[in-house]
Amino acid sequence: MVETPSKRGFVQKTLDGIEKVGDKVPHPAIIFLALCGLVIVLSHVFYLFDVKVTYDKVEPDPVPAEIHYDGGTHEPSIGVSREDATVDQHYHVEKETTAIESLLTADGIRFIFTSTVTNFTNFGVVGVILVAMIGVGVAEQAGLIAALIRKLVKVAPPWSITFIIVLLGIVSSIASDAGYLVLIPLGAAAFYSLKRHPFAGLAAAYAGVSAGFGVNLLITPFDGVLTEVTNEAIHLVDPNRSIDLTANFYFSAASTIFLALVMTFITEKIVEKRLGTYDGEGPVGEEDDVPADEAKGLRYALFGLLGVVAFVTLLTAPPGAPLRNPTTGSIINDSPLMASLIFIIMLVFLVMGICFGRGAGTLKGSVETIGAITKTFAGLSGLIFLLLIIAQFIAYFNYSNMATVAAVKMADFLESANIGALWLLVGFILVTFILNLIIPGVLPKWAIFAPVFVPLFLRLGVAPQTVLAAYRIGDSPTNVITPLMVYLPFIAVVCQKYKKEAGVGTVVSLMLPYTVIVAVTWTGFFVLWYVIGIPLGPGAPVGL
Repeated sequence: MVETPSKRGFVQKTLDGIEKVGDKVPHPAIIFLALCGLVIVLSHVFYLFDVKVTYDKVEPDPVPAEIHYDGGTHEPSIGVSREDATVDQHYHVEKETTAIESLLTADGIRFIFTSTVTNFTNFGVVGVILVAMIGVGVAEQAGLIAALIRKLVKVAPPWSITFIIVLLGIVSSIASDAGYLVLIPLGAAAFYSLKRHPFAGLAAAYAGVSAGFGVNLLITPFDGVLTEVTNEAIHLVDPNRSIDLTANFYFSAASTIFLALVMTFITEKIVEKRLGTYDGEGPVGEEDDVPADEAKGLRYALFGLLGVVAFVTLLTAPPGAPLRNPTTGSIINDSPLMASLIFIIMLVFLVMGICFGRGAGTLKGSVETIGAITKTFAGLSGLIFLLLIIAQFIAYFNYSNMATVAAVKMADFLESANIGALWLLVGFILVTFILNLIIPGVLPKWAIFAPVFVPLFLRLGVAPQTVLAAYRIGDSPTNVITPLMVYLPFIAVVCQKYKKEAGVGTVVSLMLPYTVIVAVTWTGFFVLWYVIGIPLGPGAPVGL
């Protein structure tokens, strides 16, 4: 593979250095094994010093459950009735003390030896990748993905491709993890088909999906959870005050467009400029391998898509339909439809891939279809092994409680800072930004931060919806560089389709400009919004 770089500036040379250093480090599996060892040692050191913290935390109310034994096993499982599980979830605030737990005590050693299998089987990303890749693998092997990209490139103006990919990435958070599995490989392939560097397309998609995860043009399932946790924190000081689900809607929608423009600029003016011209071969060298009946295949794929959409609509639209919330009737909030999006996306790609293959003559029977799935899974074998190691590291890290202790200590430090409301908001964004490197989940940090900062800012005259908007900013930009991002190995695998020696260093060097520039510009956008006093949502001013 030959890459023709343009003239390097200081920033580009720095990123090149990061990539070279990152790609020369050992295999990611070895890195995470070393991190497991580091967590084990540090957990025991902090345990010996009796490090602990006490704080308020928002917790969901318990729901009734029954213990029952499934057929074929002697292990009991806990069942929660559908009605209890789907009724509007209530939260409460409780005092909690968390101490560092050592992995070198008797209990810690028992945990290491007995939890290895369950750490992996409970690691949700494994199942998500395997299920989603059934459909995506068939669609890719049939040639549907390449055909769709050729169609997109033909229809959309070349100047708009980057913006479209980034915007789709941000909006894809409505479908949870689907954007990682579908859009990121598509972004790389779309740029490759345009004779542009595929890494730039991958970076644009990854930035949209992950660095812009906190906002959307739509109301997402996470908005409901964040709103409920915020309201419980508000009730600590004012039981009569609450915020609505749409309290951040104006800010979220405006941020979506703003971030799409910023990320488009970063992709085209920084990332692509550094990468230069790509002259290598694609993953299968199929740029000129266009099926003779591609148009017929696309028509069949469209019929398949309409069929799946009609089928899912029949299961969702009528009152009392199975994919509605059985208690509230909601299609969005806590509904089986939202919980099954990964399966639905798999079904869409599977049906469209089979239909395209039949129409275009690229899949001639069930044997070839099963072979496409098998080939896809075989290509994921190295990734699955890496995820096995990462699952252990995350389990050890969570067991030690080091992330929680760090979060509370930093929150206490910021709370004690004697600065004005605006600077405190900026400091809050920065603390969230840093902690997201070790606690990437959007909810765990907010469950700890909300009871601390929402009452604090209320006393300073800052509305809770403003604190939540600031949290969204801090929670997203470092998603694309943290080693705890569970999809980072998958993205490295996508990179290796275009550059065999690519590794974690490649991905980090690609994404670092997004982290820095998005964090700075988005914070500036928020400060300007706050100073002007634009409402954050319907009936949701920035101040009290």
